[in-house]
Amino acid sequence: MTHEEHHAAKTLGVGKAIAVLTSGGDAQGMNAAVRAVVRVGIYTGARVFFVHEGYQGLVDGGDNIREATWESVSMMLQLGGTVIGSARCRDFREREGRLRAAHNLVKRGITNLCVIGGDGSLTGADTFRSEWSDLLSDLQKSGKITAEEAAKSRYLNIVGLVGSIDNDFCGTDMTIGTDSALHRIIEIVDAITTTAQSHQRTFVLEVMGRHCGYLALVTSLSCGADWVFIPECPPDDDWEDHLCRRLSETRNRGSRLNIIIVAEGAIDKNGKPISSEDIKNLVVKRLGYDTRVTVLGHVQRGGTPSAFDRILGSRMGVEAVMALLEGTPDTPACVVSLSGNQAVRLPLMECVQVTKDVTKAMDERRFDEALKLRGRSFMNNWEVYKLLAHVRPPVSKSGSYTVAVMNVGAPAAGMNAAVRSTVRIGLIQGNRVLVVHDGFEGLAKGQIEEAGWSYVGGWTGQGGSKLGTKRTLPKKSFEQISANITKFNIQGLVVIGGFEAYTGGLELMEGRKQYDELCIPFVVIPATVSNNVPGSDFSVGTDTALNTICMTCDRIKQSAAGTKRRVFIIETMGGYCGYLATMAGLAAGADAAYIFEEPFTIRDLQVNVEHLVQKMKTTVKRGLVLRNEKCNENYTTDFIFNLYSEEGKGIFDSRKNVLGHMQQGGSPTPFDRNFATKMGAKAMNWMSGKIKESYRNGRIFANTPDSGCVLGMRKRALVFQPVTELKEQTDFEHRIPKEQWWLKLRPILKILAKYEIDLDTSEHAHFEHVSRKRSGEATV
Repeated sequence: MTHEEHHAAKTLGVGKAIAVLTSGGDAQGMNAAVRAVVRVGIYTGARVFFVHEGYQGLVDGGDNIREATWESVSMMLQLGGTVIGSARCRDFREREGRLRAAHNLVKRGITNLCVIGGDGSLTGADTFRSEWSDLLSDLQKSGKITAEEAAKSRYLNIVGLVGSIDNDFCGTDMTIGTDSALHRIIEIVDAITTTAQSHQRTFVLEVMGRHCGYLALVTSLSCGADWVFIPECPPDDDWEDHLCRRLSETRNRGSRLNIIIVAEGAIDKNGKPISSEDIKNLVVKRLGYDTRVTVLGHVQRGGTPSAFDRILGSRMGVEAVMALLEGTPDTPACVVSLSGNQAVRLPLMECVQVTKDVTKAMDERRFDEALKLRGRSFMNNWEVYKLLAHVRPPVSKSGSYTVAVMNVGAPAAGMNAAVRSTVRIGLIQGNRVLVVHDGFEGLAKGQIEEAGWSYVGGWTGQGGSKLGTKRTLPKKSFEQISANITKFNIQGLVVIGGFEAYTGGLELMEGRKQYDELCIPFVVIPATVSNNVPGSDFSVGTDTALNTICMTCDRIKQSAAGTKRRVFIIETMGGYCGYLATMAGLAAGADAAYIFEEPFTIRDLQVNVEHLVQKMKTTVKRGLVLRNEKCNENYTTDFIFNLYSEEGKGIFDSRKNVLGHMQQGGSPTPFDRNFATKMGAKAMNWMSGKIKESYRNGRIFANTPDSGCVLGMRKRALVFQPVTELKEQTDFEHRIPKEQWWLKLRPILKILAKYEIDLDTSEHAHFEHVSRKRSGEATV
């Protein structure tokens, strides 16, 4: 980025004013977005105004529209709901109300509006924009505004951010609040599971989602539910028989509980509602099971936002300010959204239209079309759910393959979910599935057993690695490994693990030259808290670790806010990879995050100390600094702590905290459960195809580079990449990929912490169209 461009970002907003409002139902993470809009707006030189109570505040004006300051959004990040309030507003639906709203904006010189809300709120904003010039001429005629004021406010720019826990907005992979709502639901499902097992009960859980089954669908994938009812895919006409058969089968396999998830908008093929009470009565009448209904209600909107929603809100807030300030009278109102991990801008009305089309398709009972319009990500969820929940595993294993599953590296939450779906999809395909204990070491020692359907029952929500996992690499035990591959007739290997799983894969490729037995297809599913496996933007387990760090930082910030003038230095895991430190820094509102990938000197440390000294003069008298464990061998956590303690004497005192192995533990988050489940299913499908391809003269012989892959999430899709091809992209000494996508988020971290740095706006979110998006959407 040139100096001129940087200067442009810093002065982009000079003389402009932005108003931010939250409207419609609240969603966790809205505050993160408001905070980012305010701080980035101020950074660009713009004035930023809060509009309290949504559109109602815009209509009523007065004290509802107040200028925001840097400090006024401090400590907002970890709060749920919306701090500036939201209200359903009748007045704004009438032209008279919009006239008053326009008057309030013109008088304050505000021509940029950032609306955070659901599709109703965003449609309202678009109407407002299309009428703007008429409203202005009316105001001028009635003498409410001068010709000069009207000229200054010639056009109105609008950018929308979708905040809705339902994830019901087409064109966006994830809306702000969805992930947090899933966190709330899963906490409850986990709690209910324990009591249901004690009493052998059936639980019917009703989750929110009047027109959209996303929450219900992902919940059922994340907890291994027996059945899910969603509005987009009504069950077949004989669903009552099918459901009862399914529940009794599960019981007969030895399970002590049944879980049925119902979206509040669930319907049958004729559009008749299916309520949780109906389902309970059916189960009690037909099967006599002890059945309970739990309606989750507004719990789902509550609580603190998850790390994902804070980062999503913050990134979208930054992007919204850029979209507003770069807007011209000709750019259509847009929605800022995330696709995979890319920020995109989409025309607001196109998104609203597709969202309306879904509802219309459902009203007209064109359910297949409704499903397609929801996008590929939704359809993939549905396909995996149907596979895991509705197909009966074949009884005979004849004509099948033998696939082994193992964990390698350090434990990561979600490993068990990946093993479960790999095993079950394997069994559904009619294969024999073996599980290997303790990684490559267990493969060498023959710690191998066959897994049946119920072997992995209830594994989705369990943290750590039930199979046992070790960092040992295979090379030194190729003899024994080859012997066991022959002994157990292993024809394919699914390796779930971290950097060692990948380097182990490379060793297996090398070993193929000497040992024919190693010529079997294998696939690596990245699972590590460090997120350092080449070939994937995300690893299973990283999201859980991020949330653990976030929760701890929240508590530490609270303690610091109580004592005042205190700076905390927190050391995170990650080896040489700075992902956890950077993302936790964004999500917890840190002042600095020291990482290996971005070298820092004593001067940088001095700048950070000076920054904190200045900060102590404001109303925000606390600091939070994150340090990745291996960011610098000399500037250790102790060194940084001592430096801060010395330099801060009399101004602030310092404390340090090493988070350690708690980052590897805990129950997996909904993201990790869902991601792991899909990766397992995708890997096993690939495996069957590859084994079939490699079948020669009665045995498996796989010797091509593409028979040893890493399955990774890249931008918007899950892709298989040969391990040998990923070699060039790897820094083996530091066990990290040479290029990492999240490094470009680091400037946001610094701007939100008030550093005078360059915001690289050259990494533009491009304007896309919705119709095109649906075919190339993220498959996760």
